[in-house]
Amino acid sequence: MGHPRHFGVHGGANPHTRNVLGVKRRVNPKVAYRQWHSLARAFVAHGTEVCVIEAHPQLSGLVYPANAGFLYPLDLGHGSLPSSEKIFHLSHLLPTRAAERDVYRPFIRGMGYQTHDIRARFEGEADFFPAGSFMLFTHGTIERQRFVPRFGLPPWKRIYGFRSETAALDELGVIVGNRPVLDLELCLEAHYHGDTVLCSFGAEREFLLVYMAGLGAQSREHIHQAFGDRLIELSEDDAGLYAANSFQIDDGERLYLFMPEGVSNQLLDQVRARSVEPVLINVSEFLAKGGGSIKCMILDLGPRDQQPSSPAAVTFRTEHSYEHLFPAEA
Repeated sequence: MGHPRHFGVHGGANPHTRNVLGVKRRVNPKVAYRQWHSLARAFVAHGTEVCVIEAHPQLSGLVYPANAGFLYPLDLGHGSLPSSEKIFHLSHLLPTRAAERDVYRPFIRGMGYQTHDIRARFEGEADFFPAGSFMLFTHGTIERQRFVPRFGLPPWKRIYGFRSETAALDELGVIVGNRPVLDLELCLEAHYHGDTVLCSFGAEREFLLVYMAGLGAQSREHIHQAFGDRLIELSEDDAGLYAANSFQIDDGERLYLFMPEGVSNQLLDQVRARSVEPVLINVSEFLAKGGGSIKCMILDLGPRDQQPSSPAAVTFRTEHSYEHLFPAEA
């Protein structure tokens, strides 16, 4: 997780970061700090190790480390591949966040992983993640972000575009080898990453929350064909709360799906019916001002017992652990 000390709206690069007039929103730092600690403490309480990336004054996006890249293979608690054979693939972020890669690279190496840079525009776990037997890859048109004139009030609108380009699929396909990749196109700028439209969960990540309106028509057909009755279609209200930006953990006894506070009871019942227990967390300041929720605030490096075990890596993790940095909060 990325320390929230400098969380704010600098670039204003998605529809949540600006009001109807295009003016950047202002973050309430006290609320954000409290909500961030609430999420971190909840993860720790459920047996998850949280390591904290230090804040940088000009890089407020570090609070959303899901965009940093992805670790592959990610065993999800079922495999035994040595950590020395796993590689962390660093994202090629949009220009206003590009400098983050120089922060993530040494941190990931400190954790004990090798790193590799993706060349195409691509934003990590936010657009590339496991779901059942598939890897889901989501993308959309890359735009130069700008204001353009229009008829109406106000007489301009902001163009945002999306974050990962289709060209990244060439590199990703080589990385995952024979594992099938489901190629899905995003179509709503307010849901500009795949992890705001889709969320896999279950013992094998076999179930999928999906906001169908956030996918192109052909992609809706593909997701229906691939998952069938394993889909849970999100209502507009639940999707607007970023219910798809949830994150599953396994404490060794049962599965928990960390979900944004406020989602419908119907959705919670559907999750429970699949033997997963929802945990509700309020991170509204991060969604309303920054356009990210629970999953955006998490970079998943897999189970604690599958982390690199070299003395240097263990020391690094200990020194950057939430419990070490914030003993009173923990």
